[in-house]
Amino acid sequence: MVNSNGIVLQMKGAGLGYNGKAIVHDVDLEIRSGDILCLLGQNGAGKTTLFRTMLGFIKPVYGTISVDGRDLSRLSPKEVAGFVSYVPQSYAMPFSYKVRDVVLFGRTAHLGLFAAPGKKDRSIAAECLEILEMAHLADRSFNELSGGERQMVIIARALAQEARFMILDEPASNLDYGNQVRVIRKIRELAGRSIGILMATHHPDHAFMTASRVAVLAAGRLSHKGSPDAMLTPETLKSVYGVDVQVFDAPDDGAGTRKVCAPVVG
Repeated sequence: MVNSNGIVLQMKGAGLGYNGKAIVHDVDLEIRSGDILCLLGQNGAGKTTLFRTMLGFIKPVYGTISVDGRDLSRLSPKEVAGFVSYVPQSYAMPFSYKVRDVVLFGRTAHLGLFAAPGKKDRSIAAECLEILEMAHLADRSFNELSGGERQMVIIARALAQEARFMILDEPASNLDYGNQVRVIRKIRELAGRSIGILMATHHPDHAFMTASRVAVLAAGRLSHKGSPDAMLTPETLKSVYGVDVQVFDAPDDGAGTRKVCAPVVG
C-alpha cells in the first residue's frame, strides 16, 4: 500500500496564523516520502496551527505550502485528502460502529458525494487492519476497545485513505508503555511503505526511536532542524521544556547504540 515514487510536502517562508496575523513565522519545512519528521515543542507553541495549515484547513498568512509541486491552497478538500491524512491524539465515536466500518471511513476521500463503499474499498480497509495487526477486532465495537487498540484502528483508517503523507498529533500520548512501543513500531513500518510522516511528540525518546529528522517549535519559530542525534542535545531540550535532561548512548538490540533521554529529577 502506497509504495510509490517519492514526492515532497513543503513549506517555504510561511507565516502561520489566523485572521491575517501570523503566530508562527518564516517556516521552512520539507517532508519527503518515507521520511519521519518529529516535531517537538511545548503546548501552545503553534503545532496545531502548523497541522491545520498542512491539512489545508487554513491558508498561510504569507509564504507557500505545496505538495508534489502543487500549491496546496489551490487544491480542493478532496484533492488535499488524497495527499495528507491525519491521526488525532484520541478519538471517540458518537455511535457504536464496528472497527471495520471505522477504517472504511478512510475511503471517503475516494468516493463520490452519494457513492457507497465498494468491494475495492472494503478490501483496502481489510488490508489496513491486517497491516496494523487489528484484523481480529474487525467485528468489535470501536467504543469497546482499549486506548491502544483504538489508536491502531485510527491509524488504520488514515492508512486506508491512501494519502502520501500522514500527520500524527502525539499518537502515543495517552497510551501505556507497551502500547506506546507498539504504535512507534507501526509508524516506522508505515515510513517503510514510502509514507511521509510528520509526528508531534513530547517524548524525545520517540524521536530517537523513529525520526530521520526532528524540528523544534518554540517562540514562534521552527528551529533545530536536523538529525535527532545532532539536534536533541541537553541544551536544546532544556531550552524547550525548561528542565535538565541527560542524553546518553544505550544498546540498541545488540546492533549498535541509540541515544536515550533521562530527566534530572534531583
